[in-house]
Amino acid sequence: MNKISSLILLLFIGFAPKLNAQKKSIDQRVDSVLKLMTLKEKVGQLNQYSGREVTGPTSDRKNYLLNDIKTGMVGSMLNVKGVKDTREIQAIALQSRLKIPLLFSLDVIHGYKTVFPIPLAESASWDMSAIRETAHVAAEEAAASGIHWTFAPMVDIARDPRWGRVMEGAGEDTYLGSAIAKARVLGFQGDKLGGVDAIMACAKHFAAYGAAIAGRDYNPVDMSEQQLNEIYLPPFKAAADAKVATFMNSFNTLNGIPATANSYLQRDILKGQWGYKGFVVSDWGSMREMVPWGYAKNGNEAAQKAILAGSDMDMESEVYKKELESLVKSGKVDIKFVDDAVRRILYKKFELGLFDNPYKFSDEKREAKVMNDPKHKEIARSAARKSIVLLKNEGNILPLKQNFKNIALIGPMVNAKRDQAGSWVVYADTANITSVYDGLQTKFSNTTKFSYTQGTSVTDTSSAGFAAAIANAKNADAVIMVLGETWDMSGESKSRTDISLPGRQEELFNAVKATGKPVIVVIMAGRPLIFNSIADKADAVVYAWFLGDEGGNAIADVLSGDYNPSGKLPISFPRNVGQIPIFYNHYNTGRPVTKPKDITYKSAYIDSPNDPKFAFGYGLSYTNFTYSNLKLDKTALQKGQTVKISFTLTNSGKVAGEEVAQLYMQDKFASIVRPVKELKDFAKVKLNAGESKTITFELTPEKLAFFKEKEGWITESGDFKVMVGGSSDSIKLETSFELK
Repeated sequence: MNKISSLILLLFIGFAPKLNAQKKSIDQRVDSVLKLMTLKEKVGQLNQYSGREVTGPTSDRKNYLLNDIKTGMVGSMLNVKGVKDTREIQAIALQSRLKIPLLFSLDVIHGYKTVFPIPLAESASWDMSAIRETAHVAAEEAAASGIHWTFAPMVDIARDPRWGRVMEGAGEDTYLGSAIAKARVLGFQGDKLGGVDAIMACAKHFAAYGAAIAGRDYNPVDMSEQQLNEIYLPPFKAAADAKVATFMNSFNTLNGIPATANSYLQRDILKGQWGYKGFVVSDWGSMREMVPWGYAKNGNEAAQKAILAGSDMDMESEVYKKELESLVKSGKVDIKFVDDAVRRILYKKFELGLFDNPYKFSDEKREAKVMNDPKHKEIARSAARKSIVLLKNEGNILPLKQNFKNIALIGPMVNAKRDQAGSWVVYADTANITSVYDGLQTKFSNTTKFSYTQGTSVTDTSSAGFAAAIANAKNADAVIMVLGETWDMSGESKSRTDISLPGRQEELFNAVKATGKPVIVVIMAGRPLIFNSIADKADAVVYAWFLGDEGGNAIADVLSGDYNPSGKLPISFPRNVGQIPIFYNHYNTGRPVTKPKDITYKSAYIDSPNDPKFAFGYGLSYTNFTYSNLKLDKTALQKGQTVKISFTLTNSGKVAGEEVAQLYMQDKFASIVRPVKELKDFAKVKLNAGESKTITFELTPEKLAFFKEKEGWITESGDFKVMVGGSSDSIKLETSFELK
């Protein structure tokens, strides 16, 4: 053999292990690593710690965390962000014996550097493409700063606006919530994990956290199998079907068992019936919280119950770190449960490409480029506009009339910036946020004079500022009042028993309205609020939620008419807290109210109507839409068949606009009582003035099924009503068919 041949052979031998590794499947590579691991190292992969102390001043916690990382006793870190810090900590992890890379995670809920509307607001857009796009931008920015994994989307169905975390989800409806869950997962993760513009998503909180008793965070949940399977599990199933990388279990108990130790949820349903291959992380400290729940007497028992139930990674409890090794050695926990959890976590690390390049997400040049991409601001503005819901527009006062030359701006939220970002933000940089005042000045600077008076603060108990506000209103052609709650009045641990507009804001409105001037009210909030005086008396009401960086510009776009509002409510707005929980797809009763004033011995209140102030699916436009020509392709169908529903949607107004056409169904008679209506499909349609379009929906066999305890998902013969309209309380067309 000559020298050249020998050199080629040596080069081939040197590259052979890498080539072989590339040829191996991820499962084979996981198994090869697992075989090398000690029990202690396996347990290490199941631990996740917060990294604030790791990158901060020297402390005892910092020292032991760094030592744990260096010795392979940590699988993931949260709250470490930025290329510099993630690279530094990853380098420490690579000093461990097996050099297994860390997963870096963060609560990227509605944006990373660019802040988008809160999830509940985005849900009001009913626009799956827009929702997927904002999730993708958030993932792109997070990935560019070294993050691999977000704890989003929250897919909990929530029917109680007292619950602070209602802002983090998609509202009250299962069908809409499932569609949004899928869109967000695909947005975060892209078509395939491993790209440097994507991160792992996490479907949370498994399960039924949105039904916490009394709308109070961390509280118990009690419900039937039928409610669990029909209402609360489908969005999680949609996320699983979209191949969401991870699940997070919830803080609540479900029928007496903490979700963290709920084998029925995690082993039987998620990893059993659904065949889920990703891994499950606990919520912050929830494993150790089994002790105060009274479900485990100590950390040892909590760790045992959690691992046996299918909780793979322990976030910040340290019970796996302290107890799991001894539980395996004593025989209380079979090593197969630990191996299964480790295998699932390693698989994701391989899938992300971290074993091949632990620093692939830590590129300073990419970080700088992505963080300053001007397209992200444009996407944020578009998403914010689509999230705004027009609740009232008396006399078509909006868009703003040209004869309004002097407009008074009144209210505590006129200049709000930090509040517009809402809860759960990574960078609350107010320099990036446009206030309503700034947005209106930019939009109308050449035509309109604005005069600003605060009038009151959100939590003010004094009326001292009312006089100046009233004087300002009297000198104006019209008034725009910007009211609401502060950013920290909704979110985790922000449940409220009183969800009326805080402070004396509604009193201020009444005083300003008494001047006789037209009053347009813009409300910013993270949840549905109660504001009956405003709803009844204002000339226009715009529900703006918390819209993020471009909120002020988006509101100005809508008020000016440069954008025709198209948002629809994803959750019912109650008249008062006594109606809560309130939702559109309720069951009927043996004594329904059929006439508004005939309530004696009927299922009714003596001091309030039954219906909400603003219904699910409701939202106005600057144009009008007409529904006509409803048709079914069959009026009698056999089980297993699909029925197609078509109708004509016409923009009968004078300007272009978008309508969210909604399909509802009622199973009129069944072996168990069914809801009065259920959303089964929707379409967001843009039409020019005078334009018509034929819309077609399909009711598949799956959409006709319901869950019955002891039988599972079934369909029954009978009569079905089909309803089409612009909201749950505005049905324009209806017909029926029979299932043989």
